[in-house]
Amino acid sequence: MYGSGLRFLIRNFCIGSTCLIFQLSAFAQGFCNIDNTSFMAGEKITYEVFYTLAGIYVGAGEVSFTVSLEKFKGRPVYHVVGDGKTYRSYDWFYKVRDRYESYIDTATLLPLKFIRNIHEGGYKKYELVNFDQQEHTATTLKGVYNVPNCIQDVLSAVYFARNLNYDQYHPGDRIYFDMFLDNKVYNIYIRYLGKEKVQTRFGEFNAIKIKPLLIEGTIFKGGEGMVVWVSDDPNHIPVRIESPIIVGSIKADMIEYQGIRYPFTSLIKAN
Repeated sequence: MYGSGLRFLIRNFCIGSTCLIFQLSAFAQGFCNIDNTSFMAGEKITYEVFYTLAGIYVGAGEVSFTVSLEKFKGRPVYHVVGDGKTYRSYDWFYKVRDRYESYIDTATLLPLKFIRNIHEGGYKKYELVNFDQQEHTATTLKGVYNVPNCIQDVLSAVYFARNLNYDQYHPGDRIYFDMFLDNKVYNIYIRYLGKEKVQTRFGEFNAIKIKPLLIEGTIFKGGEGMVVWVSDDPNHIPVRIESPIIVGSIKADMIEYQGIRYPFTSLIKAN
């Protein structure tokens, strides 16, 4: 159960084989070539993931996201890696070693390549996707698929969403976009809820509050059960994530960061 929760965090604000997926669409023109104003190469954000049942929280693992600057087919890209793993003390119960990678065009913030390599208990899966953003195709190990303009993968979508200007939205507004996952195209949304203070294990933050739409599956209920608090500063870093699951719930708090682009001005008080 925790393994699906960990994978869910990586995938979508990033985790679960059932998935939360958030997406942007033609709702706002110009999103195909949005400028990166929130992150830079060298950034690393680490989260601790907790599982809770009957009000008791248990720290079960960590997820980290790193950004480096590389070349892919001669083009500069952000190589974003999401690594999730259970703590060794938890491995006996359900061992997780997940890795997600996205190669994102620095000029458009659109993905050119996506890799998913997951090991969860006795379950393993490898996925490779090459995107042709001009021809609007996604080539996987199972074939070639037509995709909409400005398609995202589950990891690139997180960094794309971090560059949204939430000040232009009103509480309750939906922000749509398209994502390719498991050989399918999903059109879902993020609902903007407004701004508030949030207390995390790291400290207290001024935050932007959003609800990504979840796709129903074996672990996560469909709908808007997940809540994400994003730092209300130019970094737009998720600082807390909460979501109910079929039994209990999960929570993920940012616990470490380095190489961020701007000062963490949203941090009111560190713990």
